[in-house]
Amino acid sequence: MKKLSKEWITEGRIDYEYKKYILLAYLQHVSRNFSKTRLYPFLSDLIEHYRNLKELKENKTRAKNELPGTISRVDLEHFRLEYEKLYADDEYLEEIEKILDFAIPSINRSLQEGREIYDLVEENMEIEPIGILPINKDFGYMLIKDEGSREVKVYNYEITLFNNPETPYRGIRTRYVNSYEKSISTTFEHIKLKLIREDRSMPNPATFLVQSKMAFPLKETFLPVAKRYFVRYLFSL
Repeated sequence: MKKLSKEWITEGRIDYEYKKYILLAYLQHVSRNFSKTRLYPFLSDLIEHYRNLKELKENKTRAKNELPGTISRVDLEHFRLEYEKLYADDEYLEEIEKILDFAIPSINRSLQEGREIYDLVEENMEIEPIGILPINKDFGYMLIKDEGSREVKVYNYEITLFNNPETPYRGIRTRYVNSYEKSISTTFEHIKLKLIREDRSMPNPATFLVQSKMAFPLKETFLPVAKRYFVRYLFSL
């Protein structure tokens, strides 16, 4: 199973064994990718599923606490019929509860595995500026390279500010530009000069090298982690 629906726990047949089978198949797929250090989109999907399940459990608990505990003797027949309906619903909710009690810790274990890989990738990353930096570092070039390769991938980057109702946060947009082979004659500084000659609109673009001491899958791991790491680095300067 490559993808788990956002509504997987409530759609279709509500049966503990069936839902357990669906979740385990998905988590096995995630684990196989984690074993190859492929983080994304699996890590972000796990985070979203975990938050959704936690919210569902909290809402269920809140709703259960708000159910009437006793039946009033006034209009007894009405309240008895309502109680019978709630009891029927409670069987459905109990099955949901069993699924949640299995799913939340299971997804959390997979999350921990993913976070450990994420930390490993970050721990092996180094960032350094190439040449003189301009005052405005909100856009420029990001050079990506792992230590075991001579290939240098160049991305144009732009820092963006997202207006969240609670807290504004910064993001980054990247666009692939070109690849170069590093050599004695083609240094990082030479690559920056080539970029300047190819785009005269940026006479001194902010240029940074993001280098890894280990080789990781570029699309699924290295680049997405590098982008998040780079944003934090940039605003610590």
